[in-house]
Amino acid sequence: MKKYLIMVFLKILRCLLLLLGVSILTFILLKNSPVDPVMASVNYDANLTLEQYQKIAEYYGLDKPVVTQYFLWLKNFIQGNLGVSLVHRKPVMEIIRMRAGASAALMGISWVLSGTLGFTLGTIAAFKREKFMDHIIKWFSYLQVTVPTFWIGLIFLLIFSVQLKWFPIGISTPIRRLSTEVSFADKIRHLILPVFTLSVLGIANVTLHTREKMLDVLNSEYVLFARARGESAFEIFKHHGIRNAIVPAITIHFSYFGELFGGSVLAEQVFSYPGLGSTLTEAGLKSDTPLLLAIVIIGAAFVFLGNTIADILNSILNPNLRREG
Repeated sequence: MKKYLIMVFLKILRCLLLLLGVSILTFILLKNSPVDPVMASVNYDANLTLEQYQKIAEYYGLDKPVVTQYFLWLKNFIQGNLGVSLVHRKPVMEIIRMRAGASAALMGISWVLSGTLGFTLGTIAAFKREKFMDHIIKWFSYLQVTVPTFWIGLIFLLIFSVQLKWFPIGISTPIRRLSTEVSFADKIRHLILPVFTLSVLGIANVTLHTREKMLDVLNSEYVLFARARGESAFEIFKHHGIRNAIVPAITIHFSYFGELFGGSVLAEQVFSYPGLGSTLTEAGLKSDTPLLLAIVIIGAAFVFLGNTIADILNSILNPNLRREG
């Protein structure tokens, strides 16, 4: 119990230090940005007088020294106050609450889809080793690794939206409709292309690692003995393959949280999808410090959570790790 409590304490401390470091680095980069946050907050209004400029800077605390600004933000953040967005002129918490649901749906469905497809393709490739299907899956995986997310999104838009007209070009709901008039089917239809674009990003790693692990299992002595007893390929997969290959697949897929969050930024930009990713880009381009810091902190915590869950699941699924703990 004592060792477990120490481990939990160290995890929490590591997370807090990570968030602190990320916030400091982000703040420094923003303050060295050529973008003037005061001018960006008024959409670069050329009629803004010097007196008005100073009043806006004073209102948002931008007239104070940089170090003072950071510690004021940190104090408010610890107290649960994320501040007010310079661009949207709304509380940051309200903006995040409005956009988080869309991003959660996009990333959640993409994550499940990429993991399922990756594990399935890796298993097929292993059981069809050096055959046509194995070569196709490996080629597809290598291609995925080299192709950037935004390019995949543009290709999907060109084929499925412009040429075939199967799906809308972007946005999360139909244009010129009230939110009460938008059906669940409409939301799903607008979500399909962004989901497939983002899910493609995570399939390759899971596929290739699952294939290698499954090959190790298939070349093991106990599987050779199972074949000699007359077990079919499905029975070998069910009794031996899935138990040994699922652990590394889970680890890799949870560690993919970082790429998932980064990929969502690009996918949301390509499809004009109103989630945290597109909001992050807008906040960065307009030097909206409170909004950008809040989303960056959420992203860092999201990545840390994914790696932590992977460690916990590993210790549960792998008896050797439990005994070592």
